[in-house]
Amino acid sequence: MAAKHVDYSDIDFAENAESIEEIGSLNFITPGDLENLLKMKDQAKDFQILMMKYDCALSEVRTKLDVLNKELSLINNRNPFESIKMRIKTPVSIYNKLASKGVEFTLDNINEHLSDVAGIRVICSFVDDIYMLADCLANQDDIKVLLRKDYIETPKESGYRSLHLIIEVPIFLTQEKEYMKVEVQFRTIAMDFWASLEHKMKYKKNIENQEVISDDLKFSADLINQLDLRMQQIREKIDASGDTD
Repeated sequence: MAAKHVDYSDIDFAENAESIEEIGSLNFITPGDLENLLKMKDQAKDFQILMMKYDCALSEVRTKLDVLNKELSLINNRNPFESIKMRIKTPVSIYNKLASKGVEFTLDNINEHLSDVAGIRVICSFVDDIYMLADCLANQDDIKVLLRKDYIETPKESGYRSLHLIIEVPIFLTQEKEYMKVEVQFRTIAMDFWASLEHKMKYKKNIENQEVISDDLKFSADLINQLDLRMQQIREKIDASGDTD
C-alpha cells in the first residue's frame, strides 16, 4: 500500500474571521479561522513546515516497518502485518485537541502537548506478531520510546484492545536532525474492525439504545479476543507440523 503524503505548502484554508478576538468568541473553529489566526501570529509558514516534519516522520516509521516486514516475511515465511494506515491530524483537529486540554493553539504547544499529530496504524493477523513488531521497532537505536500502553493485556472498559507506542523518530533536514513524535498503534484485523464500529457509535448523535449497543460491543470484544487467541493457536499448530510448502 503506497503511503499517502500531504502537500503542506498549500493547506486549504478559507477566509473567515477578521480578528483574534472574533476567533476567540466563536463556539467552533473553522479552517478559515485557523488560517487567519496563524497569519495574524505570522506563523502560517512555520505551521506548514511543522506539518511537513510530521509527514516526514511518518515516512521514516513506514520505511522501518516495511523493512521489518520484508525481513520477517523471509524468516517466518509469512508477513507479520497485513496493512498500514497513516494520517496527519487536520489543523481543526489539532486546535480542538489543544482546546480540550485548555491549551492555546501555538506551534510550541503542538510540539509539547500533543503526541498523536502523526499517527500510523499497523494491522496484523496475529497477536504475537503485534508484540514482535513493536519490540523490533522499539529496539532500533534511533527510536526513542516515550510511552507504551498495552490495551491488549489490559483492555479499556469499553472492550477496546490495541498496543500503542508513542515514539520519537529522527528526520534529517538540510541543516539539522530533528526528532518528531509519532503514535504507532498495533491491532489485529478483528481489533481494527471492532474499533471502527465503536468509533462510528462514539461520534454519531442520538443513537437509540446506546447502553445496549455498548454492552453488545463489550461482549463482542471479548469474543474477538478469544478468536484472535484461537487463530494464533491454530497457526502455531500448523507451523509446528514442519510442512513449509
